[in-house]
Amino acid sequence: MEWPGWWQWELDISSHVRKRMLDRDFTEIDLRAMMEDATGFHPDLEDGRWVVEVRRRGRPWEVIVEPAPRTSKLIVITAYPVEDSV
Repeated sequence: MEWPGWWQWELDISSHVRKRMLDRDFTEIDLRAMMEDATGFHPDLEDGRWVVEVRRRGRPWEVIVEPAPRTSKLIVITAYPVEDSV
């Protein structure tokens, strides 16, 4: 898989995801580790955002990011575990 140029940009952690870290029991270090080992990505429903496919503790998670070309930063909007569909 070939990653887009923005993949190498510095991460900018949004205030929204910082709030979710407590709720979803992960840290910025966990988030950065998940992003290091990302397995794929695809466009999000919201234009200009992307879903990054990652894993945490052996379970699938998704991290929503938005590239900010003017600052060359990759803004992390939120991160959450993918629920099993039954």
